[in-house]
Amino acid sequence: MEKEKRNTAEIEIIDFPAEDYQPLKDYEGWRVAVLRSCENTRLEKIHWMQKHMQTDEVFVLISGRCRLILAGEDDCPGNYKSVEMEPYRLYNIRKGIWHNHILDDKGAVLIVENQNTTDENSPTWEMSEDEIRVLRTCVRGL
Repeated sequence: MEKEKRNTAEIEIIDFPAEDYQPLKDYEGWRVAVLRSCENTRLEKIHWMQKHMQTDEVFVLISGRCRLILAGEDDCPGNYKSVEMEPYRLYNIRKGIWHNHILDDKGAVLIVENQNTTDENSPTWEMSEDEIRVLRTCVRGL
């Protein structure tokens, strides 16, 4: 049997990367990316929060476990909450909400966002040691 062609006029097939964040497809204003388990998605390595000022961000759990961390929409993160993702459910984090994510060893999340989502329109907050302690207390167990 002949090996399947990867890309044709009708379909483009894109493999997921082995780990970390990787944009997979940009098209007319939107982007699909994947985030897979890596060192930066471990609870003990989380030291920052981010928010997107021009777009919501959609997450779908495709394998393993992922916990979304939410921290409000004020000038700085606070009032930490965590949401354990369930497979086959869409989680839409609204623009302007501080967030991050923790994945287990098998964790993989599909992400949909605006194509122009960049560090320039997505502030990052470096957390203090006290903020990190509060965060870790909030999300124990993954």
